[in-house]
Amino acid sequence: MSKTGTAADTAEPRPIYSTGGIAAASAAGIGVAVIVTFTMVGWVAAPHDTFGEDIADLLRGAVLAWLVGHHVSFAIPEGQISLLPMGLVLLPGLLLYRFGRWLARNCEIGRLRHVYRAALAIAGPYAAIAGTLALLARTDVVEPSMPRALLMGFVIAFISGGAGVLRQLMRDKGVAAGDLLALMPDRTRSLMVGMLMSAGTLLAGGVVLFLAALAFSLPDAIAITRSLAPGVVGGALLLIVQLAYLPNAVIFAVCYSLGPGFALGAETVVAPTGVSVGALPALPLLAAVPANGAAPMLSLAALAVPFLAGTIGGVLTQRSAPDVVSEAAPLWGFVCGVTTGILYAALAGVAGGSLGAQRMTEVGPSAWQVGLVAALEVGVAAAVAAWVANWWYTREPRRGGEVAPRNEVSVPEKASDGAPVAVELPPDVPVGKGLATVTPLRAREDDEPGEGAEPEEAGIAERRAELRRRRKARRHDRSLERRARKEARRELRSRRREDKGGRWRRGASDEPSEEEMYGITYEAAPEDVDPAPRP
Repeated sequence: MSKTGTAADTAEPRPIYSTGGIAAASAAGIGVAVIVTFTMVGWVAAPHDTFGEDIADLLRGAVLAWLVGHHVSFAIPEGQISLLPMGLVLLPGLLLYRFGRWLARNCEIGRLRHVYRAALAIAGPYAAIAGTLALLARTDVVEPSMPRALLMGFVIAFISGGAGVLRQLMRDKGVAAGDLLALMPDRTRSLMVGMLMSAGTLLAGGVVLFLAALAFSLPDAIAITRSLAPGVVGGALLLIVQLAYLPNAVIFAVCYSLGPGFALGAETVVAPTGVSVGALPALPLLAAVPANGAAPMLSLAALAVPFLAGTIGGVLTQRSAPDVVSEAAPLWGFVCGVTTGILYAALAGVAGGSLGAQRMTEVGPSAWQVGLVAALEVGVAAAVAAWVANWWYTREPRRGGEVAPRNEVSVPEKASDGAPVAVELPPDVPVGKGLATVTPLRAREDDEPGEGAEPEEAGIAERRAELRRRRKARRHDRSLERRARKEARRELRSRRREDKGGRWRRGASDEPSEEEMYGITYEAAPEDVDPAPRP
């Protein structure tokens, strides 16, 4: 073994919280350095003054771009800029993921359920760094939102860093993703799978819709690019900006397929019901927006995507956890649709925003409308599909076109030593997660052995019969004793009422009670009786 390997093996694990601070600072520093590099490239390619006069503004702009990558909005004199590219989150997310894995390799994390501690160790310092940079980037013209910097920095670091820690622990402990899902309760896992597949189907439909619209309007996109004449470096930066806004465009397309659509300015709408927009910025990506008037007929096919997503989600919700009670299946399917609607309401709120003042203050979809419509469309389709899927999974098994009776369960003989033998169920018995367990019961032996029984089996049967008789006698004795105690308490209460001068005799009857009293008699052996006379 090499010296390096020996030192690594014998090194003590580092403290988790101080190591999390180092990981957060490293991820933030590398991210700022990358943004500064791209900013320098753009500064070199553009006309500029001397380097010394622009260096402060250049660094401040790079920090502002880093904050924009964390989806931190900022205010300007004309209004607020909150329509930010979702694609830029990829850079800090990857860096935090890598440093989360580094933290897991250098710190001792005993269990997978302790991943949240490592995620907090990264997220706390990272949020503090984001808030500090938001303060440093403030000028008289631009003012980043410090509360949003703290919130988004914490959320991105917690999710990305925690994912990196979890991935490294799973690799070190040899835990597969399927085993991790198996640790979850059946219903929770089925709902999560159904929701993710519904959301994934909607996302895939949005990608197809956007790419089809862009391909149909490709000549217009090329014409806009030529009119801008960005050059080589400017063209590369323009491509990066459009790729950064690509996730926003896909979410807009998903909102279009759901029905509410989206706005590209005040009093504008792009929806299946019609298109009404004004002048748009010269961005090739916006060439995919249809012209004013009725929506294209081919785009109306996207309206079927939410129902397809609900069908897939409903089936998968019941696949791993069918319900014995069929009335519960549609409820779980609708819950799958509601969770999908909540997810896309959050994505619609993040994807949209404002681009300053006046007409461009409203850009993007309405979050509450998207969430409500998605919950209804996906939820109803998922409820119907879940009911059908649950019926299919729990249907009566058939053999050769005829219904197989449920009581066709053969019970094997017992082993020679009396131990029970494992029962093999026929293939037509429905088994699986969420189904009722089918257990064949053995026939009860008679109290008396049969004529052809073996001597050993006959003795066992006699002992079992004797035990049953004794248990029955004890139960009968306990029942009599409880009844006698009840009668004694009743008699005591009656005497107390009489002693209180008849205050409790309202409605009482003078007729003697016809209820019987019971007592318990125990027999003793002659040798147990004391012959001495009582005094």
